Amino acid sequence: MKRQLTYIHQLKNYISTDVDLAGWVYNVRSSGSLVFIECRDGSGMCQCIVNKEEVSEDSWEAAVSLKQESSIRLHGFVVSDERSIGGVELQVKKLEVIQLVADYPITPKEHGIEFLMNRRHLWLRSQRQWAAMRVRNGIIFAIHNFFQSRGFIQTDTPIFTPNAAEGSTTLFETDFFNEKAYLAQTGQLYGEALAMAHGLIYTFGPTFRAEKSKTRRHLSEFWMIEPEMAFYDLEMNMDLAEDMLKSIVAEVLDKYHHELALLERDTSSLKRLVEKNFVRIKYDEAVDILNSEKTAKVLDELIQQRKTDKEELLQEQDAIQKEHGSAKKWRKKQIEKRIIDIRTRVDQMEEDLRNIPKWKKSAQEFTWGSDFGGSDETVLTMQFDVPVMVTHWPAEIKAFYMKRDETDTYALGVDILAPEGYGEIVGGSQREDNLDLILARIKEEGLDPEVFDWYIDLRRFGSVPHAGFGLGLERTVAWICGLSHVRETIAFPRMMGRITP
Repeated sequence: MKRQLTYIHQLKNYISTDVDLAGWVYNVRSSGSLVFIECRDGSGMCQCIVNKEEVSEDSWEAAVSLKQESSIRLHGFVVSDERSIGGVELQVKKLEVIQLVADYPITPKEHGIEFLMNRRHLWLRSQRQWAAMRVRNGIIFAIHNFFQSRGFIQTDTPIFTPNAAEGSTTLFETDFFNEKAYLAQTGQLYGEALAMAHGLIYTFGPTFRAEKSKTRRHLSEFWMIEPEMAFYDLEMNMDLAEDMLKSIVAEVLDKYHHELALLERDTSSLKRLVEKNFVRIKYDEAVDILNSEKTAKVLDELIQQRKTDKEELLQEQDAIQKEHGSAKKWRKKQIEKRIIDIRTRVDQMEEDLRNIPKWKKSAQEFTWGSDFGGSDETVLTMQFDVPVMVTHWPAEIKAFYMKRDETDTYALGVDILAPEGYGEIVGGSQREDNLDLILARIKEEGLDPEVFDWYIDLRRFGSVPHAGFGLGLERTVAWICGLSHVRETIAFPRMMGRITP
């Protein structure tokens, strides 16, 4: 007979039944003849109670010896208890230690980000990181569902490329059998070729940028979702992108309540965007917003709000620190956890207080024809409670393949900016479909026409209007999860200064 292993997320299906579990000790405490184990197995967490009177001596000795992250096997009886994690608990009948761990480095206390990043392989086990990775998985699944249900096919494009897609110099150069090659910054150009074969396609894969940038929005290796659609114009492209984002958020809200709660994500803004239309403005309007007195006033008010919030948190910290000395053990743990949370929030507020005056200056001094920086995107999105779609960009700051309007001044491109300061998550455009114009643009950019000869063929043989966009997965995960930095949106982030673990 096969041995059956039950997973924690299945326990509600086994109430009043004996089951076998295997997992790791997330936390453990004892009280007289009882040991309370918070056990995790990757699918969830549950409380497991070991009663000295109801287990063997070996099981009891094993239980009282447990430390954080020790690996264990359990046999027990499942009971319903809405007060417990997940609404059930396991009354343990037998406990076996697989490995007894001592001195686990990530203890339930405050750690610096560098300390945690150097132990990323272990940090992934914490509840917040666990939750973020599960939401990431949900987003990926939702994306595939969205496109597959609309008749798109997933296609794959090369990681090794002979040239930059946009003439960029911020690429990772490598040797490809004695030929110069680069790690792909996008699969878009190849995606256009595939769209001419299949009509509706999307790619899903890693992309690379060698920008020497260390911000909360930048990774050197990240994942992109890039649909390309034959016979689409800019408006159709924007409609598809909006529908996709709404579909993703709706699915996460529906299926990942627990994970979003662990992340302490305020879901009100996510629910709002599912119900409301995205804001659509042209670049010129966006510049006017940045330069406006209204924006300056909003930022001044934000500074005052941050100062007030910071003072309130520090007062709370002082109060609970005084309480800590005389508090019971369970309350001390609550206080210690809250103090860590307060310090994290205060650090964020202090960073905002340093940055907001810079944002204000950048917005006031922004000039037409410049591209938006991260702070400009943040300031723009402060004015709205849903994503903002900025269209009709100055042609000279956009890529050669973007179609221009009838004045030849504006590119028919769109950037979608996520609210709450998360910035650009989607960039797209209608593509130039005219042979003569694409040749002229390649020449204007100083690019080698021979390198792009295969791409130009798409305009020589059956050219049609077409469009597409790219969605940055990690930025999207950060926004939906409410994470302050993209380093927590992927299991093992690669960015300037970090290639381990």
